[in-house]
Parts: sequence; structure tokens; C-alpha cells
Amino acid sequence: MALRYLSGTEGRAEGRSFIRFITYVAIGGVALGVAALLLALAVVRGFSQEITQKIIGFGSHIQVQSTLRAEPLDNASTLRSNIVETPGVVRAAPIIEGIVLLRRSEQSIDGVRLVGVEKAPAHIKRHVYKGKFDLEPARGERKGIVLGANLAERMNVDVGQGVTLFGLRNATGSGLQLDHPRVRQFRVAGLYRTSLTSIDGQVVFTAAGPARTLTGLPSTSVSRFDVTVNNFQAVDDVSTRLNQSIGFPAAARTIRQIQPYSSLFAWVNLQQGIIPLVIGVIVIVAAFNIVGILLMMILEKTREIGVLHSLGASQSTLKRLFLAVGLLIGGVGTAIGASLALILATLQKQFGLIPLPEEAYYMTTAPIALHPLDYLLVAVVTLVLCGLASYIPARVAARIEPVEAIRFQ
Repeated sequence: MALRYLSGTEGRAEGRSFIRFITYVAIGGVALGVAALLLALAVVRGFSQEITQKIIGFGSHIQVQSTLRAEPLDNASTLRSNIVETPGVVRAAPIIEGIVLLRRSEQSIDGVRLVGVEKAPAHIKRHVYKGKFDLEPARGERKGIVLGANLAERMNVDVGQGVTLFGLRNATGSGLQLDHPRVRQFRVAGLYRTSLTSIDGQVVFTAAGPARTLTGLPSTSVSRFDVTVNNFQAVDDVSTRLNQSIGFPAAARTIRQIQPYSSLFAWVNLQQGIIPLVIGVIVIVAAFNIVGILLMMILEKTREIGVLHSLGASQSTLKRLFLAVGLLIGGVGTAIGASLALILATLQKQFGLIPLPEEAYYMTTAPIALHPLDYLLVAVVTLVLCGLASYIPARVAARIEPVEAIRFQ
């Protein structure tokens, strides 16, 4: 009966299609709210995953470095063993890091952050768009170096060209050695793009050996360890255990605690909290529009309600009837909205229809991350809101007197 009421809704006199029209508007409002909320959740979840993957891909889950300013970590092999033996740790990668001068020509010189690695970081390797992450030279060639896209564009450097690096700082970073700089020549092996301007415009990668030469670090020392854990959700617990086992002056900090990454995580958390709440207001407004729709429907169906009363329908039956009508409006709107959101999200994921300014959002298109739980939660919440909004009109319908209803004109 509720389905017939919904599908056959129309007025008694002139403007007979008006009630049907506003019923469609109510369904459309619920559909629009559901679609907007689901898309907002997918985009926010996508932003969170993309930013987290970019940051973790470059800086790992935990960084272990000295608490003494600019001091390297000594006894690296022993410290590495202690780190790897800590429960929850998968691996610890030694990093040689320092500030050097990169020279392409007399007119093209810039200060960069040199990162020496034993193995190519997986995230950076995936984002090499030209050349490859190959740091070991072929016979007769120079050692390889990998540059960020922004830096390469700024210095007009391309794959296969030669560059020169000058190490001017002491190993501790306490002073400059302008009279006896450490110099190495490299071949540009590849270019990468992560869309994080602070990385693409400043960081260059090479093998650990040449990086040691340029930074002046002895073979027993490293700048830091990049630690990977088996469960990122438990990264805080692993960091606490590491701090208990490695001892002073080494200290473990999660990627969320390190600048500038902590600012990016704060930005993502703000989006996760505010945007779904704001968009969710659309669903709330659409759900409570059902109050007006059902009251108008009750007004149009007053005589029919009286007939149902006279035929023996109880107040609880009539109440359930109009609750069912409200839930049908919510259910149809939710199904349409969820389908629309799924179609739009799939199109965005496949074709990147919504572009973003890379310098502001650290990516070129709006990211999408679909999650079945989002669809389930939004559907349940929407139906509950529609049910609550239907309760008052349902009570009004149940209290209509049969005789007065039959006489109603």
C-alpha cells in the first residue's frame, strides 16, 4: 500500500501532478545529498591515502636519528641490529644525508639535499617518469643520480647529462670547507615526480658510497635510519619500544611527528573531520523535507485515511503505512544517490575529470578511494533520518478521526 501511495501520488483537483512533482523533488534531494556525501568521503579518503603514501614513501614510517643537532649516528651496524630486532619492525634502511651544491654549468648552480641509499625507495622508484632509478654505473660511466622534476626543470637538466656535486659541510654540519670541497661527478639516471614540491625541488638520490664521500661521514656512521613497520596503525607503539631499546643519543620519531610532514597530516585530518560533516548537512535537510512531503500527502489522502479507519485499520497500521512511505522515499533516493556516486567516482578514477593545482594539493587530479563501509554507513544513517522525519506525519495520519476524514473536502 505504501508503494502504491508513493507511485500514485497526485492531487485531487487542478494541479494534480504537483504532489507527484514535489515527491520526486524529495527523492532527488535525498539522492543528491547521498551522492554528495559519498563523493566527499571518497575524495577525503583518497586525499588521506595519497598524501600518506607519498610521505611514508619518502620518509618511511619511523625515523631514527640523533637528538644532538646535526650529529650522525655512530656504531651504525650495532644500532641497526637493535632496531631490526624490535617487535613490529620489518626493516631499517641506513640513510646518508647532507646539503651539497649541484652544478650543471656556470650559470646553473643550486643547493640541494643529497640522500644516499642502499636500495631505491619503492615510492620514489614508482614515480620515476623519465630514465630509471639506476645508481650503479655501466663500465666507464659515472655514478648515477636521480633528480626531482622541479629541480631538473629549474636547472635545465635532462637524463644522461653530467652534473657535479660539491660537499662543503663537515660531517657534523658544524662548518663549511670552502677551501677544500669534496667533489664528485654524476650522470643523471632518472627524473621523478611526487607532486610534493618540497621534495621534487630539493632532494636528489644517489648511492650510499658517493654520498658518504660528499658528506664526509665515516663508514661506521649514518645520518639516520628509515624504519618500516608491519602495521602503520601501531606505529606509535613501535616507536615507543624503539626508544626503550636503542638508547641515547638515538631517538625514534614517527613520520607524523616530523616537520614538514606533521603539517601535511594535520591538513588531511582537518579535511577528514570537516568536509563530511558539512556535506552531511545536505542529507539532513533532504531527509527532513520528507516531513512537508508527507504532510501534504496526508492532506490529499485524508478521505482515503478515513475509509481505511472505517474498514478497521488501526492507528498503528496507519502510522506504519506513512512511516513506510517515508522510508521508501529515503530508500529510493539512497539507491539513486549511491549509484550516481559510484558512477561519478569510477569516471573520476579512470579519467581524472576534476583537475587540481599541483602546487596547492600535491596531486594533479582529485583522488578517489571507494570503500564499501562508507556506502553502508551512509545508507543506514540516511534511512534512519528519513524514518525519524516520517514519524511526526505518521502520528498525524494515525490521529485523524474517521467521520471527519470521510467528510473532508
